[in-house]
Amino acid sequence: MRRSLILTALFLAAVPLTAQRTRVTAADIDNGRWLDDCRNNGWDRNDRGRACEVRAVPVKLSGKSIDIDASDNGSIRVLGWAGDSVKVEARLQASARSDEDARAMLKDIQIKTDGRRITSDGPRTYRNEGWSVGFIVYVPRRFDLNLEAHNGGLSVDGVAGKMDLRTVNGSLNLVEVGGDVRAETQNGSLNVELVGAKWEGQGLDARTQNGSVRMGIPSNYAAQIETETVNGRMNTDFPITVQGRIGRHLSVPLNGGGVTLRATTTNGSVTLTRR
Repeated sequence: MRRSLILTALFLAAVPLTAQRTRVTAADIDNGRWLDDCRNNGWDRNDRGRACEVRAVPVKLSGKSIDIDASDNGSIRVLGWAGDSVKVEARLQASARSDEDARAMLKDIQIKTDGRRITSDGPRTYRNEGWSVGFIVYVPRRFDLNLEAHNGGLSVDGVAGKMDLRTVNGSLNLVEVGGDVRAETQNGSLNVELVGAKWEGQGLDARTQNGSVRMGIPSNYAAQIETETVNGRMNTDFPITVQGRIGRHLSVPLNGGGVTLRATTTNGSVTLTRR
């Protein structure tokens, strides 16, 4: 029997929700602060030696796009800014038996660039050793991105364009983005913060396999919101009515609908927050 239901089932609660901070802050991009934290804390808190360095990466792009591969260990943060220039900073850290060994390891890490692509490469590591390279990238607000990591998060803030974002073990944070965006992580949360009144571009298709999904949506935002979880709860502070059997899949035309914005997970909760 078909009937109209307000989504207040066990897995979907219409309650006030607290949005998680996803926007990159001044502290996040403060290299001096990062160096202090890296040298004093590092990724491990034992007595192993460590070394930390920030490098400016010279970039001469041949177009309005950039590819970045953060290798096995490293995050990528991209921020849109005014103007046509591109600026890239690499944050390197190494851990070894002594500070001297860690500093020697940093010298062997290479940042390779050409007219489109940036990659990192480093020395072979042994037991109780490791290194990573994280990138802070400033690009024009309309720019195409192809970002890849393995053990690290990806973050894009204030950029519209064609984007292909992939990581395995790390979160995805998308703030004030637009265009044709495809984003995927296997183990990590997916956080999307929308701004304005509608999406500018073809749409969003973002997914995680093992992690939560959080979307912050302005109250007047017009879009077709699609979200799904296989094993997890759904939470929303939007009043939503559906017909028929309630499932763990939602396709909701907010404020008359619009471009389709899809954010899904297999194992994790889904939270839609009204801002």
